[in-house]
Amino acid sequence: MKILVADRISPLGVEFLKKQDGFEVVEAYGSSSEELLEHSKDASAIIVRSDSKITADIISSSKKLKAVGRAGVGVDNVDIEAATQAGVIVMNTPGGNTIATAELTFTHMLCGTRPIVRGVNSMNEGLWERKQLKGAELRFKNLAILGLGRIGIEVAKRAKAFEMNVIAYDPYLTEERAKELEIEKVELEEAFVQADYITVHMPLTKDTKDIVDEAAFAKMKDGVRVFNCARGGIIKESALIEAIKSGKVAAAGLDVYEQEPLPEDHAFRGLDNLNLTPHLGASTAEAQESVGVEIAEAIAEVLLGGRIRNAINMPSIDPKDLITLKPYLDLCHRLGSFARQSAQENVSSIHITFWGGIIDFDAVPLTRAVQKGWLAGIAGDDGINDVNAPHKIKALGIKLEVTKSSSVVDYNELIEVKTISVDGSERSVRGTLLGKSNEPRIVEVDDQAIEVRPVDLLLVVRNVDKPGIVGKLGTILGDHNVNIANMSLSRADCGELALSICELDEEPSENVLQLLEAEPDIREARISRQG
Repeated sequence: MKILVADRISPLGVEFLKKQDGFEVVEAYGSSSEELLEHSKDASAIIVRSDSKITADIISSSKKLKAVGRAGVGVDNVDIEAATQAGVIVMNTPGGNTIATAELTFTHMLCGTRPIVRGVNSMNEGLWERKQLKGAELRFKNLAILGLGRIGIEVAKRAKAFEMNVIAYDPYLTEERAKELEIEKVELEEAFVQADYITVHMPLTKDTKDIVDEAAFAKMKDGVRVFNCARGGIIKESALIEAIKSGKVAAAGLDVYEQEPLPEDHAFRGLDNLNLTPHLGASTAEAQESVGVEIAEAIAEVLLGGRIRNAINMPSIDPKDLITLKPYLDLCHRLGSFARQSAQENVSSIHITFWGGIIDFDAVPLTRAVQKGWLAGIAGDDGINDVNAPHKIKALGIKLEVTKSSSVVDYNELIEVKTISVDGSERSVRGTLLGKSNEPRIVEVDDQAIEVRPVDLLLVVRNVDKPGIVGKLGTILGDHNVNIANMSLSRADCGELALSICELDEEPSENVLQLLEAEPDIREARISRQG
């Protein structure tokens, strides 16, 4: 398997990959976009930092590509949508540069509080500006952290050591977690109003783009200090320029920009009280070694069939959780496959419901397993995986609904996959795990109780509930050398059809199915493939 290292990472990371059996490591640093496209065509994985761009063209032309690894946090240079459609896993290394970025943020805060940069420059010019270079103190000031992820938490720790009052805005931060960190959780507007210092630690998304704009600056205290070592575009650059010029912002520090490298004639250059660094967040020897080794190990693990770490476009499952979830994932896959074949007509929506102890697990990997099972038997849909299954379901125009129910059921855990077709008809299948070995079982089909193993080859028969049907079924299959390994029956309620599901050793021909359906009391006979 070819691994293309498009940007320089730690030599230790490259050396780790070269030591693995079955890997061909190609280092192509500084490649043009055309050269990168050519190098990628037979690559199983690509590793980048921030220089190389992994475009939709590269992804579509790389037929063997399984993963793209970013040695760092931001993945702006990778077309996530194209990768997801192609089933390519995109991973980053969110933990490797945490300390480096937090320390740089605090360096900017200190330089924005005491005029260190001007002092250094003036001393080098032979000046002595002691009286002019008056600063302030961090102690007792209100620091608003926008985005309390790994880096935000590390900044908060350092701020607490400087006796700052820390408040935080993060829509995913719980009150319990805030109390644990001794941080006050606030709404965004409240953060703008209260802050003496503001630092942002969010990803750049459509929701966070320009989140600090003219309206935000208008709410802030006069003399506020603002810092961004996260992503360019979170703070609106034109708004920041005006806020510095007007005196609203006393000092600011930036490590990231909307356009990088920062143009020579950019209005930021030469502004008083604005300190600029050239995207140095992860530029420490320790951070570069850490992210390089981390992404190399993650890529190797994916290509060798192991766990997936820090994926951007799919759920990452902890290895311990995976051991517990594995039999449920298999069950969900088989239920999804059975449900699609049962529905037969055009399906408009899929409803997945979980009961019992399984509701305590993350439903995302289980739901994706159902989606993979649903898609597995569709002709032409090769390469279905956890990455692209949701996209392909959506592309088919099928809506997905997932429910965790606390209602009491007859099993410790129960999973239902219900389909609703465009004509309004509904079909459903329920399954669980039984016994000490956690064997998967289908326990209900269309509200009819039945117990059957969802093995690779099943014959599903619906018939009038009257004597002799089982005998006719066995005779027709036996006459054509199709052996029934096991059979499960479900009696019909008044006016309904009985249900029989047979485990088969051999797949009957279409002619055999036609013979079965030709029997006046057999209304349906179809094969359900679960493999």
